Amino acid sequence: MRAMILQTPRQPLSLAELPVPKPNSRQVLIRVHACAVCRTDLHIVDGELTHPKLPLVLGHQIVGTIEEIGNHVDKFSVGQRVGVPWLGYTCDRCRYCLSGRENLCDYAEFTGYNLDGGYAEYTVADSRFCFPLDPSFPDLQAAPLLCGGLIGYRAYRMTGEAEKLGFYGFGSAAHMLIQLANYQGREVFAFTRSGDIEGQEFARQLGATWAGNSDELPPEPLDAAIIFAPVGKLVPAALRAVAKGGVVVCAGIHMSDIPTFPYEILWQERVLRSVANLTRTDGEEFLALAPKVPIRTEVNPFPLTQANEALDALRSGKITGTAVLVVE
Repeated sequence: MRAMILQTPRQPLSLAELPVPKPNSRQVLIRVHACAVCRTDLHIVDGELTHPKLPLVLGHQIVGTIEEIGNHVDKFSVGQRVGVPWLGYTCDRCRYCLSGRENLCDYAEFTGYNLDGGYAEYTVADSRFCFPLDPSFPDLQAAPLLCGGLIGYRAYRMTGEAEKLGFYGFGSAAHMLIQLANYQGREVFAFTRSGDIEGQEFARQLGATWAGNSDELPPEPLDAAIIFAPVGKLVPAALRAVAKGGVVVCAGIHMSDIPTFPYEILWQERVLRSVANLTRTDGEEFLALAPKVPIRTEVNPFPLTQANEALDALRSGKITGTAVLVVE
């Protein structure tokens, strides 16, 4: 099978021919149709996440069809279409798993990081961490739901009943979550990198109440903010933008250093917290909600062999919505 391989961090991926993997007793073999490109993939390629399996097949927003099942798999069948997310394995035994916090599992493994992912024609995945997909979502539109959607949804839930939400960074996750916010009657204020007129217009087209630069204050105080961009200096900016009792959620797996800031902007019971990974419950809830909204994903397709070009486009901010690799 063809696969795009990361041999060494900070080097381009290389096209390789690999044997088709064999599923173990609880895995499924998946013929990959599409795999969305995530900023986490960039953090791995750029060496900011420092312990990947090498060589590595990246990709953790996988859509494909099951071609073979292990002999202990009873929830799926050959020919069924499924999605594979970032969380690829948990132990089910540590204190985090036993308390419903499997996203913090001490022994977790992650698709496209510790486990080979979807930048390939085939992949294997633990059947416990695969999701059936609603037929209303074509392959390309389904792929972004599996990380930007799922982990974005976990961050979104942490804002509670906030009516006025700020989204810092208007990329893959934000363009999906604004649709859910609109559906639930909330207002979204979108913040982009300075001068990103196209991104701000995209946010307004999707229903943002206001869109501006990330160094601006919104026209009114926010109840909560989610920081999707991996930029530490946005933390004090978001704290200044939220009202008393407001919540600021850092939604990424990696962020540049957060600068010092005065206690005054955290005071009055503002909350600063992070999101780590996702749980299967997050996936089940979000994938049930998505077709009701319905969430429509803006995709930029690239052939599998142009994975490096897709990563470069994401790095330079040239992607509106989500880049998706098409595997043919």
